[in-house]
Amino acid sequence: MAYRSYAIRQGYICSERGRTVRIRIRDDKGFLTIKGPSDSAGISRYEWERELPLAEAEELMRLCLPGMIDKTRFLVRCGDHIFEVDEFYGDNEGLVVAEVELTSEDEAFEHPLFLGDEVTGQRKYYNSSLMAEPYKNWIR
Repeated sequence: MAYRSYAIRQGYICSERGRTVRIRIRDDKGFLTIKGPSDSAGISRYEWERELPLAEAEELMRLCLPGMIDKTRFLVRCGDHIFEVDEFYGDNEGLVVAEVELTSEDEAFEHPLFLGDEVTGQRKYYNSSLMAEPYKNWIR
């Protein structure tokens, strides 16, 4: 069971392979995030983030590329780890993705029953990709 949840809206000022600039509004807080390229396995990447006043984040949202990510993030404890489980809405309705932060690529962790297929490194699941090619357009 989730012990906390957040409503998240986010857009991208820049969304290129290897770098993204994201504006996120999580509940009543704004964030500016810059991400660098992923490693070859898609497991880790450089990330820089700063909190912004909500009004500034809302203003910067107007600069974002077309498309918006709308989701609820649920925090779920499992063993010694916290899973971030994102339930998507809008054009990505029906997609649920879970992520866990590890200290190393080979760190062992308890696999909760709600985990499905492994999608690490599959770019189509990146939020920046979901904005351009939403889940509703996938052939399943």
